Amino acid sequence: MAVKQISVFLENRPGALMAMTAVLAENKIDMRALSLAETTDFGIARLIVDDVFETATVLKDAGFVNSMTPVVAAAIPDETGGLHSLLEILSEAQINIEYMYAFLGGTADHAYMIFRVEDDKKAEAALRAKGVNCVSQEEIAAL
Repeated sequence: MAVKQISVFLENRPGALMAMTAVLAENKIDMRALSLAETTDFGIARLIVDDVFETATVLKDAGFVNSMTPVVAAAIPDETGGLHSLLEILSEAQINIEYMYAFLGGTADHAYMIFRVEDDKKAEAALRAKGVNCVSQEEIAAL
């Protein structure tokens, strides 16, 4: 039930990110989360959106190179140690985290963590076994 993340490759120059967000705005695509990583020559915008397939299509049509990656989206309680408890679960299950980022949405009592891991099914199973709510693509769209 992994969520699909869209990674968009951008030139590392002024206005490149704005050009991408203009395409999203023009097509009424709602970003739920955004992570931006950069190198000297290019950047990678990682997006969680309401409509992943429409987003990939409009970005491609606009000339943006993009790819889809499965990620795990987990609700994290808004309390001290909330992230730590999720990390403990993943560590106990011997799951390495390649990268992660967070976003808010829905209710004020929790946030969502996006985890990129080697085996998303194993990570989701480990989290669910400990009572963690892993969010589906449909639930992300409804936030």
